[in-house]
Amino acid sequence: MLHFIIPLTPPSDDYVFKAILTHPDTKPALMDLISACIGHTVVDVQIRNNELPAMDTNEKNERLDLNCVIDDGSQIDVEMHGSFIASLDGGQAAFMNKTIYYLSDLHSSQKSKGVKYIDFVKTYQITFSAHNIFPWPGYVTEGTLRNESGVQISDQINVVIIELSKLGEVLKKPAEQMTPLEMWSVFLGYAGELEQRTLINEVLERKEAMGMAGVVLASISKDEQERAKFLSRRKFETDMMSNMLTYEEKGRREGIQEGIKEGIQVGIKEGIQEGIKEGIQVGIKEGIQGMARKMKEAKAIPIEEIAEMSGLSVAEVEAL
Repeated sequence: MLHFIIPLTPPSDDYVFKAILTHPDTKPALMDLISACIGHTVVDVQIRNNELPAMDTNEKNERLDLNCVIDDGSQIDVEMHGSFIASLDGGQAAFMNKTIYYLSDLHSSQKSKGVKYIDFVKTYQITFSAHNIFPWPGYVTEGTLRNESGVQISDQINVVIIELSKLGEVLKKPAEQMTPLEMWSVFLGYAGELEQRTLINEVLERKEAMGMAGVVLASISKDEQERAKFLSRRKFETDMMSNMLTYEEKGRREGIQEGIKEGIQVGIKEGIQEGIKEGIQVGIKEGIQGMARKMKEAKAIPIEEIAEMSGLSVAEVEAL
């Protein structure tokens, strides 16, 4: 029986996620995970990009997704979306634009010379997200090409998005009543949470493939915890810069609107300039606080280090 008592590194960290599923002993786990996501049994899978990211902080070509081919020839890209992506619409547009861009690139990469269009294989983008993406409550969103009435035009390209942040109702279920996708989602989203350890152990005991994933996670948690923390710090710094730019633009837009209103009384030009300045300052502060809050919730980096990286005080970080 599996009973993990040591602190486990969260599988929702994209480096840890890939390290688990590219381990030589967890091929059955990867097949089981993909089967749960696409709705039919996978009997073989080959990973095409098995390299783990370099430790060089200047390295930009990191691949933390899993580019796979399954037994029927379908292309599957599996990723853990562990970082929050700021967007002017709340996150959905930026996330979906990124997803569609890489999904289209993967689908068009298959060999076309000498191949009939009817013989093209399906392509799937499977993304687990540690953060909310869509406004609706369901934690699974699936999509194909459909017309305005919802009738499917083609199933050649497929999107499966699992929002691990929306598993509140699933966590209330006994493990024996969970679907395979629910069990995988609970494991990936909550294996690092001590308060859910009993449920995680029950889930892992129900599937041999998932049990091996748990064993590998325990090994990673012992041997590579510092490396995972390092990567989290680097992701924090990169994502914070991206989000600051987004919040700056958001603040600029809001500032212009506020400046126009004030400008009616004190002069349009002066009001717009002041509004832009104030909006940018507020936007940047919100961006920094937002990223610091996410790092604090991940519990991967000490509060003192979060404060040092973000420029906030320890008290401000603790209060988030």
